[in-house]
Amino acid sequence: MTENTPRAATAALYRAVWRWHFIAGLIVLPFMLILAITGGIYLFKDEINDAAHAPLRFVEAAGSPLAPSQLVASALGEHPGTLKAYTPPSAPDRSAEVDILGEDGLRDTVYVDPYSGAVLGTLWDAGASGSPAMYVVRKLHSLEYVGWLGNWLIEAAAGWMVLLVGTGIYLWLPRGRNLGTVTVKAKRGRPLWRDLHAVTGLYVGGFIVFLAMTGLPWSAVWGPKFYDSAYALGLGMPDGYWSNKPVSTVPVKDVVDRAPWIMENQPMPLSETTAGVPLALDSVVARVEALGIVPGYSVSMPSGETGVFTASVYPDDITYERVIHLDQYSGAVLYDAGLADLGTLGRWAEWGISVHMGQEWGLVNQLGLLLVCLAMVGLCVSAATMWWKRRPSGALGVPQVPADWRIPRGLLVMALAAGLFFPLVGLTMLLLAAVEIALVFTTRRRQPA
Repeated sequence: MTENTPRAATAALYRAVWRWHFIAGLIVLPFMLILAITGGIYLFKDEINDAAHAPLRFVEAAGSPLAPSQLVASALGEHPGTLKAYTPPSAPDRSAEVDILGEDGLRDTVYVDPYSGAVLGTLWDAGASGSPAMYVVRKLHSLEYVGWLGNWLIEAAAGWMVLLVGTGIYLWLPRGRNLGTVTVKAKRGRPLWRDLHAVTGLYVGGFIVFLAMTGLPWSAVWGPKFYDSAYALGLGMPDGYWSNKPVSTVPVKDVVDRAPWIMENQPMPLSETTAGVPLALDSVVARVEALGIVPGYSVSMPSGETGVFTASVYPDDITYERVIHLDQYSGAVLYDAGLADLGTLGRWAEWGISVHMGQEWGLVNQLGLLLVCLAMVGLCVSAATMWWKRRPSGALGVPQVPADWRIPRGLLVMALAAGLFFPLVGLTMLLLAAVEIALVFTTRRRQPA
């Protein structure tokens, strides 16, 4: 007969949490490895791109730069096609970038010396990633190569990472035993791997939660819900051109390489008239620079007779992020928004994403997050090693289902709240619970009466 004491119930709760931490950890482990490795690489995308493509990206400053129209003409002269975007040099020693949709249907970035107009070379246009190699890393980070399923898997993994940190801290708590160590005390064997896992998780758990939460705005299910909630509360994207001006069905993210996250899914505005002659690129560049946009911006060309010019910049210091839409005929400002124009949740989300990408504090931010990524790899290695060392031969070695299932109501409420806050985590919880119940009934049927 099971001892009916608080101590027995606590032990049952501990075993139940351990079982779920173990199972969820095994499931999340491969995704956590992908996120850590690709994220650690992508933190240094600019440095990697500069080193790998220095002849294209750097020039020797010599006199005054040529007009944007001259640089575009030089690029189109060697690579015929349709001009899609122009990026002025972000510094005196940087090249200009001209995005061209070629006759073959491929979009390339042509690098041009701003002083001589010489074409330095081309790369396939990789958008905000800056190079084809970093484009691959970014797509692997979000598993976009797998389509919507990959995005769902990564979102579920991010939510579970938050819960793994919480359950891991619960399992770490001493409860009167020789656990809860803050340093690695064991010298060898499975206890050494246990200490490594526990101590690493203790010190980087908060950073893992931060990375998981700041990555969720890009997700397929949680992200739109967060955006809609922030907008409904008046704390996200403010009302803008879509509320009182004609708009297209094309979202901003399909036109510009890197817009602030909270603006990516907003519709592009339309020029207010189709009469007249479109502005020259030189006039557009002069116009947006007069409005105070910071270096590093790009100008996207109008799409069709009703399209608009769009200047956008997403710098390391996001206080200067900006999106400006201009009527392609009159040059009138249809919309001009920066970080200060967003609601509180919108600003917090933008700041969190900037830190997540290693931008906000420069090299310190990058190196700090690189250590977190390495620690995440270490957590995966130590978890896998502990599992391998403890599993029985020919079995998974999953912790047994506790005989006493008197789990406090508070834990069930927390599980329900977590499932509602992270919908895909809730879905996987239901799947795991169904498997657990099936295993319990299967075990009972096999036992003799």
